[in-house]
Amino acid sequence: MNRRRFLALSGVGVVGAVAGCSSEADSVESVDSHPAAADLDAQPRRGELGGHVILAFEDPSCPTCRRFHENTLPDIRENIVDAGKGAYVVRTYPVIYPWGEPATQALESTFARDSEAYWSLFDHYFAEQSSFDPDNVLARTATFLTEETEVDGEAVASDARNRAHDDAVQADIQAAEDAGLGETTPIILLFEDGEFVTKVNGSVSYELIAEALGEHDG
Repeated sequence: MNRRRFLALSGVGVVGAVAGCSSEADSVESVDSHPAAADLDAQPRRGELGGHVILAFEDPSCPTCRRFHENTLPDIRENIVDAGKGAYVVRTYPVIYPWGEPATQALESTFARDSEAYWSLFDHYFAEQSSFDPDNVLARTATFLTEETEVDGEAVASDARNRAHDDAVQADIQAAEDAGLGETTPIILLFEDGEFVTKVNGSVSYELIAEALGEHDG
């Protein structure tokens, strides 16, 4: 990122911005060496690696993550992912409300079976966020998966209760801790053509992300 663009981002509070849910690692690194991006190819993603990378640590129980998902992600999909300019990668980070932890277990168990069902469940958690609590989240998850996807919802719920894919859950948490990301979600790391640019927090606009990635340079 050139100096002029860095100063512009700093001036509007984008670099290291904090505006997310709360329950802190910027340096010049590549996506191959940054601790937050460890084992990146194994993570759920939209788009292909090799260009820009928008790496988001999100908690399905986080209201600010929901707003980012609803307001900013569609533009990321249209202008970065679908345009072939890069990838949006998710690591789940359950640090806000208690039901986010079993939901994260269920997401990993779903991803192990079917990546498209994973994205459907991820969307469902945000769309129906106010309906979930620690007592009902796995039952509601099972019902949704069985009715709306090709995945066996009861099998996913059983795996989630037994933490069958806890290694994947813990890998995401460890990546956040190794990178010193804190617990203000969503935490979004931006890599311009593989080079780390900045970390932003909260439901930031697509315009700010595009500026950081050089997509508004003319």
